[in-house]
Amino acid sequence: IIPKHRAVGVTPVVAKTATGAIEHVPIARVTNLSQTLDKLKDEGFWTFGTDMNGTPCHKWNTKGKIALIIGNEGKGISSNIKKQVDEMITIPMNGHVQSLNASVAAAILMYEVFRNRL
Repeated sequence: IIPKHRAVGVTPVVAKTATGAIEHVPIARVTNLSQTLDKLKDEGFWTFGTDMNGTPCHKWNTKGKIALIIGNEGKGISSNIKKQVDEMITIPMNGHVQSLNASVAAAILMYEVFRNRL
């Protein structure tokens, strides 16, 4: 799910970087992320956002249907969306690096879901 406003769409560069995976992942552009989250919750999804002060991802309950919201590298997730999600998740970090590129964070968290479901 990609917001129509203030987010990069699926450009040719994005498609090339995805190395074919884009053909296997459904993509939806939405005008209102908040309303979309409400609809997902109505459909039984647990919603999770990412934040430096969230629950460590290794303690994350990944059972059931999950919607994972990844903020941008600069500003993260809006305060309204943070209030709306069921829980905020963090990737524990050591040293001076306090945040990751959005795609890297998404990949780590999706792998955590996959690993927990093995």
